Amino acid sequence: MPIKIENLTYTYMPGTPFEKKALDNINITIEDGEFAVFIGHTGSGKSTLIQQINGLLKPTSGNIFIDDVDITNKAVKLNDIRKKVGLVFQYPEYQLFEETIEKDIAFGPKNMGLSEEEVSIRVRKAMKMVGLEYEIFKDKSPFELSGGQKRRVAIAGVVAMEPRVLILDEPTAGLDPKGRDDILYEIKKLQKEYKMTIILVSHSMEDVAKIADKVFVMYDSKCILSGNLDEVFNEIDTLEKVGLAVPKVTYLTRKLREKGFDISNDVFTIEAAKKEILRVLESAKND
Repeated sequence: MPIKIENLTYTYMPGTPFEKKALDNINITIEDGEFAVFIGHTGSGKSTLIQQINGLLKPTSGNIFIDDVDITNKAVKLNDIRKKVGLVFQYPEYQLFEETIEKDIAFGPKNMGLSEEEVSIRVRKAMKMVGLEYEIFKDKSPFELSGGQKRRVAIAGVVAMEPRVLILDEPTAGLDPKGRDDILYEIKKLQKEYKMTIILVSHSMEDVAKIADKVFVMYDSKCILSGNLDEVFNEIDTLEKVGLAVPKVTYLTRKLREKGFDISNDVFTIEAAKKEILRVLESAKND
């Protein structure tokens, strides 16, 4: 389900003393099945942009095409778009309210008018997709769970509506390292196994390096960089000028290259760095 954004501009409270341009002439494309990540500081326009893709906010000007349908067209029913484009807000566990996990995840599908049988099928499938075993968790209260498990339940509630695009705003915020890794693993699995298009907002360059196919860098309402990990993370000077950075391991590998080691410039994770350094050491030993 490709997404194309053309000349998108959005202004909060236009014509008032509080007028603020949040998005300025954004032009981006996200391919079907891609894992796209938006990075940038608070206020750069990331969250405003993802709400445009879901139709929660209407552009001041410009167009958004989802599966070749212009959702800015007044004739388009946004409820139909939102069934295809699911949005998980930051700290989604605060929206949990039912007495059991099963009922909470079933809430969205029920409101879609699906039969009880279909709702049950979707709940089971969504729980499996986010790594929650149905028989173990279905009757538990959401409020008995850990932070990471609550986050999974909230994500499952959106996944159960079977969107083709899943948008997540800072899904690892506030979680401990294990919780962050678990959530990222499950989200990446949704993309790989279920062919979902994933759009994620993040502040963590380490997280981005583990999961992204394409990266968009937002700064002062504009998209200033875009491309794959190699293309974006090798623009270290540009990223640092806007107060961002690359994964710490990338600084390490750059230092090693400066000292004459034959280290690849597309190493962005600790695991990849370990393999690359071992390769270089093995090569030097054989020489």
